[in-house]
Amino acid sequence: MSSGTGTGVPAPSNPSQVASGGMMTPGGTVVSTAQPAFEQSYIENILRLNLGKVGTFYMTYENNSEWNAKIFKGVLEAAGRDHIIISDPTTGVRTILLMVNLDYATFDQPLVYQYPGVVGNPPASRGYR
Repeated sequence: MSSGTGTGVPAPSNPSQVASGGMMTPGGTVVSTAQPAFEQSYIENILRLNLGKVGTFYMTYENNSEWNAKIFKGVLEAAGRDHIIISDPTTGVRTILLMVNLDYATFDQPLVYQYPGVVGNPPASRGYR
């Protein structure tokens, strides 16, 4: 006995998984493409490259009757798509900040940064005037 559909046509197999933006041949074969060796330039990726550094995070909270803006300073411990986790080096208290409230962040030391298509960091001295 065959395991087909009874019409002489073989039963369909499970479709191949295709990554977003991936390619497939007309015959249904998934074409494997190499992933880039760099992360895209999103805030969370830039922050992840700089874990362990002390940063100052400027946040705004709309429609807040107690305070509209707040500044947080701490060691960058983690960064996700929607959050940042920092810790106070003296007390060890950890704070989760939401990315939606982040205006900008500053760091007192050079940042590790890789822009898509460029490997490594910019030169240490840029000669700004």
